[in-house]
Amino acid sequence: MPKPLLPVANRPIMEHVLRLLKRHGLNETVVTVQFLASLVKNYFGDGEELGMELSYANEEKPLGTAGSVKNAEEALKDDAFLVISGDALTDFDLTDLIRFHKEKGAMVTVCLTRVPNPLEFGITIVDEEGKVERFLEKPTWGQVFSDTVNTGIYVMEPEVFDYVEADVPVDWSGDVFPQLMKEGKPIYGYIAEGYWEDVGTHESYVKAQADVLEGKVDVDIDGFEISPGVWVAEGAEVHPDAVLRGPLYIGDYAKVEAGAEIREHTVVGSNVVVKSGAFLHKAVVHDNVYIGQHSNLRGCVVGKNTDIMRAARIEDGAVIGDECLIGEESIVQGNVRVYPFKTIEAGAFVNTSVIWESRGQAHLFGARGVSGVLNVEITPELAVRLAGAYATTLKKGATVTTARDHSRGARALKRAVISALQASAIDVRDLENVPLPVARQQTARGSAGGIMIRTTPGVPDSVDIMFFDSQGADLSQGSQRKLDRVFARQEYRRAFPGEIGDLYFPSSVFDSYTGSLLRDVDTSGIAESGLKVVVDASNGSSGLVLPSLLGKLGVDSLTINPGLDESRPTETVEVRRAGLTRLGEIVASSGAAFGVRFDPVGERLSLVDEKGRIIEDDRALLVMLDLVAAERRSGRVALPVTTTRIAEQVAAYHGTQVEWTTTSPDDLTRVGGEEGTIFGGDGKGGFIVPEFSSVYDGTAAFVRLIGLVARTQLTLSQIDARIPRAHVLKRDLATPWAVKGLVMRRVVEEAGDRFVDTTDGVRVVETDGRWVMVLPDPAEAVTHLWAEGPDDASAQALLDEWAAVVDSAGR
Repeated sequence: MPKPLLPVANRPIMEHVLRLLKRHGLNETVVTVQFLASLVKNYFGDGEELGMELSYANEEKPLGTAGSVKNAEEALKDDAFLVISGDALTDFDLTDLIRFHKEKGAMVTVCLTRVPNPLEFGITIVDEEGKVERFLEKPTWGQVFSDTVNTGIYVMEPEVFDYVEADVPVDWSGDVFPQLMKEGKPIYGYIAEGYWEDVGTHESYVKAQADVLEGKVDVDIDGFEISPGVWVAEGAEVHPDAVLRGPLYIGDYAKVEAGAEIREHTVVGSNVVVKSGAFLHKAVVHDNVYIGQHSNLRGCVVGKNTDIMRAARIEDGAVIGDECLIGEESIVQGNVRVYPFKTIEAGAFVNTSVIWESRGQAHLFGARGVSGVLNVEITPELAVRLAGAYATTLKKGATVTTARDHSRGARALKRAVISALQASAIDVRDLENVPLPVARQQTARGSAGGIMIRTTPGVPDSVDIMFFDSQGADLSQGSQRKLDRVFARQEYRRAFPGEIGDLYFPSSVFDSYTGSLLRDVDTSGIAESGLKVVVDASNGSSGLVLPSLLGKLGVDSLTINPGLDESRPTETVEVRRAGLTRLGEIVASSGAAFGVRFDPVGERLSLVDEKGRIIEDDRALLVMLDLVAAERRSGRVALPVTTTRIAEQVAAYHGTQVEWTTTSPDDLTRVGGEEGTIFGGDGKGGFIVPEFSSVYDGTAAFVRLIGLVARTQLTLSQIDARIPRAHVLKRDLATPWAVKGLVMRRVVEEAGDRFVDTTDGVRVVETDGRWVMVLPDPAEAVTHLWAEGPDDASAQALLDEWAAVVDSAGR
């Protein structure tokens, strides 16, 4: 970035300088430009917005301080002119400087100021009349004979150009002024009172911000002083519960959430988002930066369009370039420089400058497709590129089904996705807002694939872009890697004008879905059972399917929270828990057989028994397994390897067997779709009903459960009571990408002669049956650990033991 464009109090230094010139009646200005000249020209234009006339003189090669002015001679040759630096912040009285120049009849007047440390500047000695006696450029301490330095501000007569050779590097104080003095020309020095800071280092840049905020320099600050020293610009949104300790500045249309703390000498640029729990002190943050929850910024500078994720820490003196990504819980040490367009991985500890390489791994796919913070990590531009890459993996003229949840963010992104698909010669069937299982089922009906956009479960400001294969299942690992490669190479296919894809909206989607569901899932005995159930739709898209479904089932039901709520496209853990508690109260008071609560997109299901007690998700999996296995008496069930081994006992008791899968949903889906599979689940509310679909489907699981309970005549609490208690504990440890392989090798080495299962990650089984599983996360700098024992204490001991192994390898 050219130094004149560095913002001070959210306005470029050069703009402060131009405003000073205008204040003193200097409206016609020539700007000499060389480094990244187009950026300066694009920002200031012809000066109309400032009420000035700006023109530009381009240096094709460096010409020195005098040569660059000589380059602009054509515009300056008619009258005395002032030369001022575009990267020095000052409030000198230029009118008085010009008066002094005219009074003395000088050819050149040098503007001087006194500084405590003159080593970095040119020293100037003047006599009592103000005439310059001596110059010395950047002296050593042994040569310091004054604290009066040259500020680079001059008033000059056009005759001075006779002493500057054209098109060669020439400096004022090194070449021109000594020659003028030698010839006895009138050179005077004006010692100015006021503020002057040459912004040439990180320290001077941060100091300039603090000085503006402290009122030590007379410049205009855009905005309103809402309390002493606290400046807030137009359109900024600062929550009343944010802590502001001035002097500080918050730019236009910035957003500061409750619980954020912004302390003295901090400058927050335009459109910056500061999330709750973030702490900023003496930090200079440029425009369009995202500062995540509980991040900590002290004495640092952050370039524009950079994303700082949750709990990241940037120390004093660090500088982060433009358009960087600083991952969750990473630490950037003091005085480190991170150059533009770099990624710092989650959990990384960075103590050396990042210049060429990124300290991180760019991951497109995570556990839920492509996920990230809306309009920070997941933008409409990214959605277009992703959809273009996905379309490129398909044949021209193929059909893709699109769908979304009921959030505005998902709606906006889906429109971007549809445009990109059509522009890549793909026809689009848009389902609009439907439950996730409906989107999957409709995709499997003749589409080459599908895209669903939803709010990330439990994270209201994030979204997931989910990609389906032709069966409506998540893309396999191989297909994900193919899409990843096309996206990384940016080799997107574009349609010719006659090939633009069509867009249409299928009708009777919900009738089609419920009709198939009731045909494929056993509902015998429900109508005769007289069962009463309470169904909580969680103000989500499940409520769109339930009315016709419940009517056709012939079950006595009470539906709560059926309406869509755009402002709540997902739920936090706390809100979901409170909803289940309320559901339990209604079930218990109404005498219902049980209650179910859907997640907002209808993919997952939580259960409450007839007494109103919440059945935790891991227990609900065992209850459903027991019911299905008891009825079917054969076949196999698909479960991820992290599930309690009590599931094996339950399955075996009823003559069925478990097929263990990886923790990846697409692997569970694969086994769920194979012949002979009677049930699948992940222990997190996701259930597979293979006779209907091989993917998680909350509505199908609900219909299956009603039929099972109706036919067994057992209550959920009775079934729960006959299943042994499980003791599985989980822990997550931050692990930098660079050591993940080392961690897994160390785990295998530590396992020694014990049985090792490598279905997913490494599962080590002790001789007494206890087991621990270590699994590196595919998308984040984290390692997951699970441990199971006969009681919590033994499981905890095992977890502690192996966590120490992972920790030691990760250091």
